[in-house]
Amino acid sequence: MPKDTLVVHELYRSIQGESSFSGQRCAFIRLTGCNLRCSWCDTPHAFTGGKRMALDEIIDKTLALKTPLVLVTGGEPLLQAATPELMTRLCDAGKVVLIETSGERDIAGIDPRVHRIVDLKAPGSGESAKNRWQNLPLLTQRDELKIVLADRADYDWAKEVIVRERLDERVAEVLLSCVHGVLDPQQLVAWVLEDQLPVRVQLQLHKYIWSPSATGV
Repeated sequence: MPKDTLVVHELYRSIQGESSFSGQRCAFIRLTGCNLRCSWCDTPHAFTGGKRMALDEIIDKTLALKTPLVLVTGGEPLLQAATPELMTRLCDAGKVVLIETSGERDIAGIDPRVHRIVDLKAPGSGESAKNRWQNLPLLTQRDELKIVLADRADYDWAKEVIVRERLDERVAEVLLSCVHGVLDPQQLVAWVLEDQLPVRVQLQLHKYIWSPSATGV
């Protein structure tokens, strides 16, 4: 794939639905393609399709949305070779740039100005064997780490990893999310309070404002 183009599935303006940036105005660049198949995936529409666009065109369209934040997501955005260059150029343009990545790709080559929101896949995802544990030492206080939970077994796994790896000391936020409609957020909050776990419980804000199945929001 040419290094000056990306296959873009969606490019739109909304509010950021997750992370410590939740609720802020944000431009979303959703890139096509993912090499994982999580059991609870909510963006399978991004596995295929999209439009190949030059970096200049992507940047022009993104800046025209006039948001302080830009999120590069997918699918898995780091599957495409030009993604790091796109993020660097958006940083150069004065934007606060975030990337959401599955945690299976190497994050070492990302511009240090970018806020990396990195997943750890719990067993309930069906993809926990794909976690790239070598990414953990690369995380900084500019980054956030997200774990999506389907049940108590996922929570217990997450708790053990958080404590063992001292994740709360590595990153700005450890984010625990529920699989929407599967794990009751009240139950997750009860577990976190009981264990005094050093995390931020987050909901996917966009799924409460719009339909959980809505795209382009």
